[in-house]
Amino acid sequence: MKIYTKTGDKGDTSLFGGERVQKNHQRINAYGTVDELNAFIGLALTEIKSDEVRNILIDLQNKLFIVGSDLATPENEKNKKLNIIRTSEEFIKKAESDIDNFTEKLDELRNFILPGGSKGSAMLHVCRTICRRAEREIVALKNSEKVNQNILIFLNRISDLLFVLSRYENKVSNFPDTIWNPHP
Repeated sequence: MKIYTKTGDKGDTSLFGGERVQKNHQRINAYGTVDELNAFIGLALTEIKSDEVRNILIDLQNKLFIVGSDLATPENEKNKKLNIIRTSEEFIKKAESDIDNFTEKLDELRNFILPGGSKGSAMLHVCRTICRRAEREIVALKNSEKVNQNILIFLNRISDLLFVLSRYENKVSNFPDTIWNPHP
């Protein structure tokens, strides 16, 4: 099977269900940014020291594929027949549980911190910022089309989780948080 189809050579692509849209359509921007986040999580995994963090990130990658297919499949009568997995409240609950678990292992945060520290932590901060951009893209999509509300909530939790995981990764790598100094 060839990987190229040539069907997008004129700047359009297919959503799940067959509808064709321009490649710069807001729906494509939204799930494309989720895909970018997933790829950067894969890159971060090459530097993560903690097996516990690695397992959470691999779980997130699998869930982000579901988020992507959820976004690529507009919620309409025609697509109900496709029976795709949608982003669920369980994703949100798991992210919240992970945030709480790792927060307990960290010193209380009393200041803003700068992104960085270990290479793994710095990469998780990049993932966090891409996640925030994905949120913005999905909000823009939601302004014109129906979007599963769980997607937005889940991505909001993921960005918080990535922040906590970046701090934890610094901790296990023996890098202290770098406190923001507004007057260096």
